[in-house]
This record gives sequence, C-alpha cells and structure tokens, in this order.
Amino acid sequence: MNLKSWLSRRTLMGSAIAMACFGLATPAMAQAFPGKALRIVVPFAAGGAGDLTARIVGAELTQSLGQPVTIENRPGAGGVVAASTVARAESDGHTLFLMSNGTAVTASLYKNLPYDTLKDFTPVSTLGTFDLVVLVPADSPHKTLGDLVAFAKAHPSKLNIGSINIGSTQNLAAELFKSSADMEAQIVPFNGTPNLIGALRGKQVDAAVEILGPALTQIKAGAFRALAVTGQKRSTALPEVPTAVELGVKGFVASSWNALAVPSKTPRDVVARLNKDINAALAKPDVRKKLADLNIDPDGSTPEQAAELLAADIKRWGAVIERANIPKQ
Repeated sequence: MNLKSWLSRRTLMGSAIAMACFGLATPAMAQAFPGKALRIVVPFAAGGAGDLTARIVGAELTQSLGQPVTIENRPGAGGVVAASTVARAESDGHTLFLMSNGTAVTASLYKNLPYDTLKDFTPVSTLGTFDLVVLVPADSPHKTLGDLVAFAKAHPSKLNIGSINIGSTQNLAAELFKSSADMEAQIVPFNGTPNLIGALRGKQVDAAVEILGPALTQIKAGAFRALAVTGQKRSTALPEVPTAVELGVKGFVASSWNALAVPSKTPRDVVARLNKDINAALAKPDVRKKLADLNIDPDGSTPEQAAELLAADIKRWGAVIERANIPKQ
C-alpha cells in the first residue's frame, strides 16, 4: 500500500472513529444538566416570604432534578448583591436568581448597576404573587377607600400614608395610589414592616400600604381594617375586601411577585427543563397549600411571560419614580 492510500485510509478511519465518538458523546452532553448541585441566590434574609418560596420550590427541584438545591441568602443594596452574584455565574443552569418586582424597581431606581437587568438574565418562570393592602386602624373615621380619598381631596397634604423604605414596592404603591386617585397625601416611610405596623397601631399615620401577609394577623385580630387590596383580583385570604379598581381608583394595581431567573447565556434546553420542573412543582396540591399558607398565590409562567412581566414592571415603576420625584441612587 502506498503512502497516499495509507493516509487516505487513516483519514477515513479517523473520521469514522470521531463520528462514532460524537454519536456516543451527544446523549452524554444532552444529559449533562444537571451535573452538580444547584443554588438559588436569594436577595432577602432567611425567613421572609421570598426566602420561604425559594426553599419550597427548591425542595421540589431537588426531587425532580436529582441534585441538591441549596439556598444562598445574599441580602443588601436593593437586591444588587444577589443579582451581581448570578450575573457573574457560569451560564449552565446551576445558579438561579430569585427575581422579584424589587428587581424591576432597582433597575429603575439605580443609575449605575453592575449588570443589565434585561440583558444579563433570562427569566425562567414566575413563582407567585403577593397581594398588597390599604390599611387603617380599626377605629379610623375612614370606613372606606372612598372616605380616605375624599378626606385627602378636601384636606390637601393632610393625609399621612405609611409605607416601608423609599423605593420599596410598598412605598411606590403608595405613590401610585396618590397619582391614581389624583390626590395629595404625605407618604411616610418606615424602616421595615414591624415599625410600620407599630406606627399604624399608634396612629402616627392615618393609613398604610403593606403586603397583605404580614398585616393579615392584625386584620383578623381586629386591630386594622382593610379598605382595599391592590391586585388584579380579590385576595383569597380576604375575599370580602374589594380591589382598589373595583372601588373606582383606576390604575391602582400593584402586586408583589417573584420568579426564578438564570444568567442570560444559559442554553435554551436547560431553561426549558427548569421551566418544566418549576411549573410541575407549582401544580402540586401540597406545594400550593404551603404557598397559600404564606399568602402567596402560586403562579407559574413561560420564560417569555416572565420576561414580559419584568420589562413591563421596569417601565411602570420607572414612571412612578419619575412622577414622585424620587432621586435615583
């Protein structure tokens, strides 16, 4: 056999071996996810509703993916610390970010972020929504939302509405209430929910806008009266309380939500697998009950729907921040 024939034969044999190896490797590569433990980076301290949601869903993913899913709490800077951690992580689906409407607020409130909220993350699925509620003390003279609005219009800037920190969802929802009702009111921020609840009980403020969950015990104990919820529909926890829109305050729709996201270059098949398993978890009756007990309405989605929600909230809360003249940080 001459050298040319021998080289040709070696080339053909090499090609055949390479093709065979590729054929063997393709299923292995397709099955590479998940190849190790996963982590969900949470921008909140342990014990809150967002953290507990991540833990409930993470436990289900541990079962369906066959790999442990750990929760990494990285609170601070309006979620920037946690988001930066995930934005820099490897795009292989093993690091997820518990995104929320707070992520959208931060994108609108901060001038310079170390990441691009819309470009550096791929939302996988929403997890659930949290109702917000307009509260007054039980013995308040304002018996209805209409009474509250009428007082504010009759006495410009005399109505005090409490919320938590400036730039929080609750704070921006209070600002949205003002603009939607076309009324003047003073928004008084407090450092955290316990301080806000204490201020409302002590009548340091006339009303408050807060997430329903932390206020529900006080409502059911008779300390507070819920005038309206601010979601698209009535809350299952307080079905007798109308929405603000039902009561005539058009445009006053504000809900808190959370979702899971991954770095933007994560392969589409990995995103699809995660989306499938997340939605399967949210469909389980025991998971739904656990979330309902936290006053969270389980609500999965497609990646596209989650991305649309994030973009819409960035635009909406950005407009609220601008109208309220809240300085960007």
